Amino acid sequence: MTPQAKVEILQHLIQIPSVNDHETDVADYIASLFAPYPQAKIEKVPFAQNRDNLVVTIGNPAGPQLGLCGHMDVVSAGNESAWSHAPFAGEVVGDQLFGRGASDMKSGLAAIVITLLEFLEQGVQLKGSVRLMGTVGEETGEYGAAKLTDEGYADHLAGLVIAEPSGLDNVVYTARGVIDYKVVSTGKASHSARPEKGVNAIDNLMKFYNAVGPIMAKHTKTDPVLGGLLHNVDLISGGEQINSIPAHAELMANMRTIPAYPNQVIYDELEALIAKLNEEPDVDLALSYSYPEEAIPGDPNAPLVQLAKQISDEVCGHDTQIVGSGGANDGAEFLRAKADFTSIEIGPGSNTSHQVDEYISITEFLQAVEVYEALVPAFFEETLKTAVD
Repeated sequence: MTPQAKVEILQHLIQIPSVNDHETDVADYIASLFAPYPQAKIEKVPFAQNRDNLVVTIGNPAGPQLGLCGHMDVVSAGNESAWSHAPFAGEVVGDQLFGRGASDMKSGLAAIVITLLEFLEQGVQLKGSVRLMGTVGEETGEYGAAKLTDEGYADHLAGLVIAEPSGLDNVVYTARGVIDYKVVSTGKASHSARPEKGVNAIDNLMKFYNAVGPIMAKHTKTDPVLGGLLHNVDLISGGEQINSIPAHAELMANMRTIPAYPNQVIYDELEALIAKLNEEPDVDLALSYSYPEEAIPGDPNAPLVQLAKQISDEVCGHDTQIVGSGGANDGAEFLRAKADFTSIEIGPGSNTSHQVDEYISITEFLQAVEVYEALVPAFFEETLKTAVD
């Protein structure tokens, strides 16, 4: 495949506005690229209407299986008039290709798609199988990866590479988890001149707010790579009008966890606090979570980590760093699978993800294809050698 043909695949992906939805359009396009190859097993795994995950499997089923993962959704472009380059055009200027998702993460997705296509085009005889997993809803909760995990698509993986925009000079082997939670306070409305007739939902919500901070501050363990536990209340709302006692109030908080504190530890503490406060007269608090993800533990010396570093060093001519990530990724869901495997994150990217005029370097995008095409067979060789030893 020529470099121009590879760029055109990325442009086509960017031209599909899969903003927090409509991933099926992306899945259908990618599936069409594999349609000429009967040896490729193509599966669409529905999550919701217009939201199909895509799984493409090629290679030797008798050998180990390596997963290559990329999400098909992108965040909103926001005010499109603020862009110098139309967000869904895939415009090329010099070495830069612009568009929403150019960095996060349709360039990584395109690179792993092209990797499989070139193996098929060139008739490469792989010693294992490669499973491409295109997921929905990563930007809003990794629920495509959750669906694929629940359906067993990661149960036989020997390793997983997520093509998130780490930059090819970084291999991410560990990542924070996330807990988004909401607390709703239900009170009773009354005229503000007769507060005794009502129950102030804001006052009761603030009892939780004032108590939860000190509880979370007790978690003083730190991870040498990821740092400490993070807890931030980011949204608070309540009340109807200035002369009424509020009957409803709510807050939402975001937590970034570390392997030292599994999510269940946090759930237990939050739920115990809610139960304790609800024992007080007129307090009615309800707690809910939004797609929480566990932190991803990891070993910087794991064979897949070291192999990815070595290959990226050779292809790109730089000293690839082995690092952790403050953000969650699909790997948190896939690690719930029955198999025991290393998950890493390495992919093309720039520092413009989620920003106006998001772009990717075409040079780095093409290098990513080289990295993946070298990594896949090397991983099979390493895995089979280890099995024999």
